[in-house]
Order: sequence, then C-alpha cells, then structure tokens
Amino acid sequence: MTQALIKPITFDEFIAWYPENTGQRYELHDGKIVEMPKPTGKHSKIAGFLSGKLFIEIERLHLPYFIPKECVIKPAQESGYEPDVIILDEQKVGSLEPRWERESIITMGTSIPLVVEIVSTNWEDDYARKLEDYELLGIQEYWIVDYLGLGGRKFIGNPKQPTFSVYSLFDGEYQVNQFRSNERIMSPTFPELSLTAGEAFQAGGLQR
Repeated sequence: MTQALIKPITFDEFIAWYPENTGQRYELHDGKIVEMPKPTGKHSKIAGFLSGKLFIEIERLHLPYFIPKECVIKPAQESGYEPDVIILDEQKVGSLEPRWERESIITMGTSIPLVVEIVSTNWEDDYARKLEDYELLGIQEYWIVDYLGLGGRKFIGNPKQPTFSVYSLFDGEYQVNQFRSNERIMSPTFPELSLTAGEAFQAGGLQR
C-alpha cells in the first residue's frame, strides 16, 4: 500500500481531490491518502459472487436494500473507505444521508445493514483499522473474507487457513463467528442465506 500524499488532509479535501476515471482506488486513513492495492482477478470474482448472492436474497425477501456500485463510508475521524461490497438501506439513506445523492457518501452506520471486505496484502486494515471504525460507526454486520488465510494468527488462528469472519454488533461491540471449508455462513442480516465458506472461496478459484 503506497501513500499518495504526505500532508494530512480533511475528508472533504479528499473527496475534492479524488481523481475520476483512472481505474485506481484510494482511501483516506487518518488524514492520509493511500493508494489501494489493485484487486486480483480472484478478489474481484469473489466480490461479484457475493454481491450476486446477496442481491438474490434481497430480491427474494423483498427487502428495502440495494447494493451500490460505488460508495464511500465516512467514519467520525478524517477517514474514508471504499468497501468491496456494501448493502444500503434505501429508506434510511433517503432520510439520513444528505451527501448520498451527489457524492455517494455514507456517514451513518444505521444506513448500512452489511459491509464486506475481501482480504488482500493490506490485511491489517481489514482486521484492525476498519473493524474498529465500522464498530464505532454502528454498522450492524461486517464480513471479512480471507480467502488466502493472510490475516494474523490472533485473528484467524493457528495454523492459518482461509477464514470467513462474520462480525455482528451486540451492545455496541462486535462479536465474531468464523467459518471455514463447508461450514454454512450464519448471517444475522440474512439468516436464510444458503452459502458456505467453501463456496465463497471457490468463487475465487480455490478448491476448499
């Protein structure tokens, strides 16, 4: 992960600076702009697969949710994240998010039923920085899809292996359940979801 700028900037300066039509993604971490690693083919395939599975479930249950192509989450501090997959509550976005229509910016955790990060080389951000910020923002459910088992042993155990972590908010704090191989993913937001960890990992070309 490479720093693009050194001077700390505000979130609004970051949004004004953000270059368009470059194909490159950036995030703001505590006032510093960082260039995000280019997603691999497997990474992108898993993101698309999960988006499709979640969209089907949203349609099946007639839920007032949608999955935007692009979205920036603004935590309380001078940071801004672009998650791999995010589900938004259309009703709450319409009433609580004044910056959504013009800038695709979300500032309230209650607008987000579920956010997904797919682990790449900057795994510390997903397991530490974003985990803490998503918890503080009040996002009800956070998935970390570590299909290569890159996370630290304190996060995914020893020996390290591909792990699908579901963090759910209880009394303001995340509680985690982890799934591997053919274990079915248990999601509070989508309790009837038919999906195993192995199916998600296989979407990226891994036979687990």
